[in-house]
Amino acid sequence: MLMQFFNEANLMPFHMSVLMLILLSLAETIGYYIRLRPSSLLKKISPQWLKHSPFIQVKFSKISIFVFLLINFSFAGYFLQLTIFASRQELAAWYYVIVPALIMAIFFTVFMIHCLDQVIKPQYTPTAINLIGRLATISSGNARPGFSAQARVIDEYGQLHYIQVEPEFGELELQSQVILIRFNKSHYVAKTISANNHLFHTE
Repeated sequence: MLMQFFNEANLMPFHMSVLMLILLSLAETIGYYIRLRPSSLLKKISPQWLKHSPFIQVKFSKISIFVFLLINFSFAGYFLQLTIFASRQELAAWYYVIVPALIMAIFFTVFMIHCLDQVIKPQYTPTAINLIGRLATISSGNARPGFSAQARVIDEYGQLHYIQVEPEFGELELQSQVILIRFNKSHYVAKTISANNHLFHTE
């Protein structure tokens, strides 16, 4: 029965997703000790537009996004196929299920990274650069009092920085342009200055 499950052709895309997850985990573990991790290689070969995409500007490792996608894709595929099997006593062809499974996987992956990005405490490095009074753009999530969001800002030397910002009141929405008015322990306090003008434009 177990071998029949693993050899079922209509479950093969989801088996492959689980296999990729296992291989990636093994490669990351081994690569950690030999200083050749796949995640480091992906960072080097990733295009610039992908590195600065607001959808992956998170406080944790970006390889985790791909891991979550693999987990959710395999889970969604198994769930859909088992649901179909329970009602029809047979599995649907894999090409009918793969697109709905991928849509479900993307939806739950976006939900998971948004939730994690809100609760994980950001890491900060000491800096003597004064960013007060500079313009920034919210690059990850929405900020409200007590819950910071990531923003990108260019300093006086032209260097790009990613910082955490919170509003005094109200909410700072994703991609809104703000001005930094003061620094408060671990984050900047910012005010929205325009809803339609951005420092960075995504092509």
